[in-house]
Amino acid sequence: MDKQLRIGIFNDSFPPVMDGVAMVTLNYAWWLKDRGEDVRVITPYVPDAEPFIAKMTYPVMQYSSIPVLVRKPYRAGVPQVAFKFQREFNQLTFDIVHTHCPFSSAHLALRAAKRQNIPFVASFHTKYREDFVRGTHSERIADMMIRRIIKLYEQADAVWIPQAAVEETLREYGYKGEVTVVDNGNDFVTPVDQIAVMRKEMRKELGVRDNELMFLYVGQHIWEKNWALMLDALKEIRELPFRFFTCGSGYAMKDIEAKVAEYGLQDKVTSLGVVKDRERLKKIQAAADLFLFPSLYDTSPLTIREAAAMHTPSVMIAGSTTAEVITADGNGFLAENTPEAYSKQLKLLIEHPELIEPVANNAASTLTRSWEDVMDEVRMRYRDIIQCKKRNTAK
Repeated sequence: MDKQLRIGIFNDSFPPVMDGVAMVTLNYAWWLKDRGEDVRVITPYVPDAEPFIAKMTYPVMQYSSIPVLVRKPYRAGVPQVAFKFQREFNQLTFDIVHTHCPFSSAHLALRAAKRQNIPFVASFHTKYREDFVRGTHSERIADMMIRRIIKLYEQADAVWIPQAAVEETLREYGYKGEVTVVDNGNDFVTPVDQIAVMRKEMRKELGVRDNELMFLYVGQHIWEKNWALMLDALKEIRELPFRFFTCGSGYAMKDIEAKVAEYGLQDKVTSLGVVKDRERLKKIQAAADLFLFPSLYDTSPLTIREAAAMHTPSVMIAGSTTAEVITADGNGFLAENTPEAYSKQLKLLIEHPELIEPVANNAASTLTRSWEDVMDEVRMRYRDIIQCKKRNTAK
């Protein structure tokens, strides 16, 4: 029997912040604990997090933070002033540490790795440069911040990416080291008969008619996600029978609502806000016919895989990083990066809904690797990395 590993999982977002990387962090910790490992999550403090943390089967350590005003509900960690946390953290021992972001928690992980001479694994999930440019209004400052991030990744014993196309972004940022593709998992896999029941119940609750296609978006309401294209495309087909529901929040929420009103889409577009109940989110995913995700900003979003698990295929942009796993009309739908092309694809599917079911079935069978399966791979990789570190240290 393998020795139990003491694993530190680090990230700057964690529930009740419900972004994709927070959910990856949550699932890593939950499934590693389920597999018998000794797991601890380290993350910045978030108000109202206690009810979520109380449900966890593993310890969650929080340290001081301040709000990121331009990106609510995100927090910037400031562990330097968290004296009690620092004392407790310095007493912890790990066999391996793994960060899912390059910010304050990552530097804590790196510090622990250096102090204890243990492996430091760093996953790269997000195209950060767009955020930095928007937040600083400076290309030069954004480039400096990217260089700082790359210096962190260069100190890692292993750099993991969720799909092969993400490597291109890392190379653009200046990283020259090795990378390993390690998939994200999916906790939405559900028997088809249950999906049918969920679909019927939720469509009734949402007031979606039988002759309407239901479109869905789950994620941040920020312009970087290509919201302008999505709204412009919906404007072109507003006379056709569809409803569009969104889940999430973000800095662009009010502007998006204003654009919906300007385009006369109020009867078509409905915001459901942030859906923190995962079972309810599953039902909403099941109710949808198509998942709209034209983002060029994301790398390997969990949301398209969660939608696929509920037999809801995505409509994405051809050539985008996220669309690497999509084959046109095979397990998803692709359009060029213009409102005209995107609306044309949606119009075709509204007029020919029979095209959706076979693609939905393919999406469910090709995009839904379970977290249990992923964690078996992760645990094996952790042990290999630890042994490699020991051999290199002994030389």
